[in-house]
Amino acid sequence: MEAQNRIPSPGAELISVRIAEQAYAIDIMAVREIRGWSAATPLPHAPPHVLGMMNLRGAILPVIDLGARLGLGPANPSASSVVVVAQIGDAQMGLVVDAVSDILTVTEGLIQPPPEVGSAESTAYVCGVMTTDTGIVSLLSLDHILPPDIQAAA
Repeated sequence: MEAQNRIPSPGAELISVRIAEQAYAIDIMAVREIRGWSAATPLPHAPPHVLGMMNLRGAILPVIDLGARLGLGPANPSASSVVVVAQIGDAQMGLVVDAVSDILTVTEGLIQPPPEVGSAESTAYVCGVMTTDTGIVSLLSLDHILPPDIQAAA
């Protein structure tokens, strides 16, 4: 899991996704597949950010509302929403985002540390920030998308 928390080296590629009006980036090495939205099967007593589960060629994966998990409020998935299937530690899961925007190539000095805002939780999800032509993009640390007790069970 530690490898996903480090800053990617120059030349590495990131997938830029949009949640509401904000851009986020995910290390392309963690992405296994990008799928169109289809309703997830609900899981009883799941946390609010867990939309349910999906069948991916015989493997049952949790589907996470990435915006809700990041504290941005619940998503209203639509036909234009996208599920990014990501490898997080030993588990695969679907991350629901509004759109996949771009592929970014890391250059020397592109990624800076996130600003200190007094909350360890805010920096747990963002391991770096970068400025692009379209604005600030936050590099997500996928290690914290699932709580540690659920990751251990996965």
